[in-house]
Amino acid sequence: MTSATAIKDDFTSRQQEVLEVVLQLMVDEGDGFSLARVARAASCSKETLYKWFGDRDGLLTATVRWQASRVHAGDYSGGPLDGDRLRSHLENFAANWLSVISSPTSIALNRVAVGQAGSGKSRLGTIVLANGRMAVADRLKPLLDAGRATGLLAFDDTEEVFRTFLGLVGRDVQIRLLLGEGPLPDNQKIAADAKRAADQFLALFGTEEGGRPNTGEAVGSGRPAH
Repeated sequence: MTSATAIKDDFTSRQQEVLEVVLQLMVDEGDGFSLARVARAASCSKETLYKWFGDRDGLLTATVRWQASRVHAGDYSGGPLDGDRLRSHLENFAANWLSVISSPTSIALNRVAVGQAGSGKSRLGTIVLANGRMAVADRLKPLLDAGRATGLLAFDDTEEVFRTFLGLVGRDVQIRLLLGEGPLPDNQKIAADAKRAADQFLALFGTEEGGRPNTGEAVGSGRPAH
């Protein structure tokens, strides 16, 4: 079994083409395909797939990480941060994540993972949980930590505040989409939801320098704002 840590995110253009084929197979057929099926669909050899990804679990892991790589924290790369930039990065991340999870490919991938969960027939659910969420966390947590380090955010635990932000962004959108509710959100709806999530997050964890609304009281703390 290939470990997730053995899979890199910097895929070559040809590897990306193969992973896109895997995603399309999941949309069309679920995850019951073999490496031979992938090789035929991607016009490459099984030996190449084994060389690149190790085994079938490795291929699924790479596919999930490739899909998750579409989510980024507003291209934050450790540069200077102020309240406006923090808000912009949060809104960009939220909009980007909502766009990814509401795409037909992500919906199909997650439906397959949920459908196989607990069946013992596939590790896709475990792979999605470990690699999809992990990849998203790896992109957002540095921004949250930088916000705290510069006095723009106030919180104790990065993991908890990360989960809170995802909850504010996603709400029940993903489960409704998985259950077939439509239509898919358009760009205007996604942008509005992203702004709302950033506003709510900063109301909970932002300092005045970080963009928290000056209501006279820190939200949820019972203490005056200052």
